[in-house]
Amino acid sequence: MEDEAFTDINGKAISLDCQSHSGFCREFTVSSPKVSVGKVMVYTCCVWLLAYTVFFFTENTAVLSGAILVTLLGMMLHIHFVKVDHESLLVIGSLGIQMSSSYASGRETTKFIEMSKIKDIVINEAIYMHQIIYYLCVLLKDPSEPDAVSSVVPLFQSSKPRLNCLVKVYKSCQEILSKC
Repeated sequence: MEDEAFTDINGKAISLDCQSHSGFCREFTVSSPKVSVGKVMVYTCCVWLLAYTVFFFTENTAVLSGAILVTLLGMMLHIHFVKVDHESLLVIGSLGIQMSSSYASGRETTKFIEMSKIKDIVINEAIYMHQIIYYLCVLLKDPSEPDAVSSVVPLFQSSKPRLNCLVKVYKSCQEILSKC
């Protein structure tokens, strides 16, 4: 089991954990830092100070109640739908690939792709804002034409690791795929 520190495309620290369950089965987990309590407190205080300022001039208590509800609802939605704690990729040589995302609220999403549908795993590049980024993706076979690609499934969409992290995962995945 290895645990190294890497960064995402924004320079924030992430970690890659590689676990080899057997020669044909490996799991890669990219973890992001937990939700910062300090940042949450700063955003909450800013919203509430703004609401209190509006309340001071309007003397309308609905402004304060609305600010509290909007802040709490916003935090809950962010934790449940946006903030991903870790993403994992489980590659099983003869069976397929399983992609999982675990959110800060405890919610998990999982997607499985059968090995018979996978053409290859590649590192692709894309233009994102004003920079070129790299991402790992699964190329799916076109059922009607075996040499064609029907679609591309990107991996590690939330953590967005840099190229050095992707290369490590790519090489290990290719090693497993070559054995099948």
